[in-house]
Amino acid sequence: MGEQPVRVLVCGDVEGRLTALFNRVQTIQKKTGQFDLLLCVGEFFGTTPEAEAEWQQYKTGAKKAPISTYILGAAGQETVKNFPSADGCELADNITYLGRRGVFTGVSGLQIAYVSGREALQEPAPAHCFTSKDLSALVAPLTSSSKFRGVDILLTSQWPRGVWHYGNNPEVNTKFCGSGSVASLADKLKPRYHFAALEGAHYERLPYRNHIVLQENAQHVSRFIALATVNNPGKKKYLYAFNIIPMKTMDASELVKQPQDVTENPYRKVAQIKKLIFVSPQFFFDLSNKRGGGGGPRGGGRKRYSDGEGRGRDQQHRDGPFQGQPKLPPQPTGPCWFCLASPQVEKHLVISIGSHCYLAMAKGGLTPDHMLILPIGHYQSVVELSSEVVVEMEKYKSALKSFYKSKGERCVLFERNYRSQHLQLQVVPVPLDRCATEDIKEAFMVQAQEQQMELMEIPEHTDLKQIAPPGTPYFYVELDSGEKLYHRIQKHFPLQFGREVLASEAVLNIPTRADWKECKQSREEEEESCKQLRDDFQPYDFALDD
Repeated sequence: MGEQPVRVLVCGDVEGRLTALFNRVQTIQKKTGQFDLLLCVGEFFGTTPEAEAEWQQYKTGAKKAPISTYILGAAGQETVKNFPSADGCELADNITYLGRRGVFTGVSGLQIAYVSGREALQEPAPAHCFTSKDLSALVAPLTSSSKFRGVDILLTSQWPRGVWHYGNNPEVNTKFCGSGSVASLADKLKPRYHFAALEGAHYERLPYRNHIVLQENAQHVSRFIALATVNNPGKKKYLYAFNIIPMKTMDASELVKQPQDVTENPYRKVAQIKKLIFVSPQFFFDLSNKRGGGGGPRGGGRKRYSDGEGRGRDQQHRDGPFQGQPKLPPQPTGPCWFCLASPQVEKHLVISIGSHCYLAMAKGGLTPDHMLILPIGHYQSVVELSSEVVVEMEKYKSALKSFYKSKGERCVLFERNYRSQHLQLQVVPVPLDRCATEDIKEAFMVQAQEQQMELMEIPEHTDLKQIAPPGTPYFYVELDSGEKLYHRIQKHFPLQFGREVLASEAVLNIPTRADWKECKQSREEEEESCKQLRDDFQPYDFALDD
């Protein structure tokens, strides 16, 4: 072949222990020869006076790194001061800060994508955090090329959430570990090697595929490696050495070779469900898995022919992408009509599937475009949702508002957390020429008053969790103006209240459609309506881009 491999060292959190790290590097290089570069993920700088003094020696040139060293930015507020620019720069002789995010390509053609810091949980983002805009700016230029196959190396400080799915388990508390955004980034960039730190643990995941067997052409595998802190007392591995031939110079058949211990892609859990639900009509996705043993997705759901043909291929799929699939937490204690992985869910009503939520056509809807936003996992109400589910639910709200606006409609959202076990956020369009937002608000207020219910207006930016702790029964309305109405349910509550108000003469003027059971369609009619709605919504469906 003749290509020269690049010799790379990667290190976990240094936390200011520069001399200890570089002494170790020199020892390795004496034994095995010179390496081309050292990449550092996690927190490079320390906060103790000793760490500060040690850094000054390198900064002033009193000491010099024995290898070209490239580091990520701050992972905490305390070390931000060590980085004079967000764009990357040389901090000391042989020590270079890569920058907030970007792609570094060496003379060999080795392509290294990187993102510094932690995922921002608020706006504006602190200096040590990255945002979704940062990730989009990194991904878009790379993936827009038709020749894009992946990157050689991805450097992040945070772990990707769920990287352990289908693989060996790490020695960390997976409940609180990792970032969903980093997982999405890794899925899109398809790195051959992905390194991270911050968890104080060493973890080498089994290699995973970047293609779906029997459905996509073979692609290279990815390896995720997390490294511990330099000189950690448990003597966990913090330095990783490997040789790599840049992807761009490799023969394609060599690149896509699959090792024996390769697993399915840990990030494709929801994406695969999405693909298999929206396949051609002769297939359906068998989530109930009656023949495979075990309920829901854990038992190895598969694509199956709906008629009597193609049994041999059905057998091939049985050990396919869903083997050993983890459950989507939280899970219901009994049957649930709205958990996406449930045998009871009416899959033909699904319009769109994101990472944490999905969109469905309402059964017996008030109007043909009446939809529901639902969490994929089993949550009873909005106030119980985890932060990543809330973020995606807001994206669906925004997409639906744009969709309805294009049709000359405004939308009303309402939720009834009472005598229901799975959150259903109802989204009903109202033609702009039917009535104003103020009329809709008044209709809710008047009907609540007539039924002796206190429907109060809550400030636009007030979090519902502040006034309705988990377990509190309530009814909630959100208008297109951003105004919110809330009723704390005490004893009895009319189950069809939201529909009754919107069906009333003051709003849609379709009183006979107040009860969904009176509006039911046949299965064939539902499928036809849903196909039309899915096609109409497609230009606004952000989930198709993921």
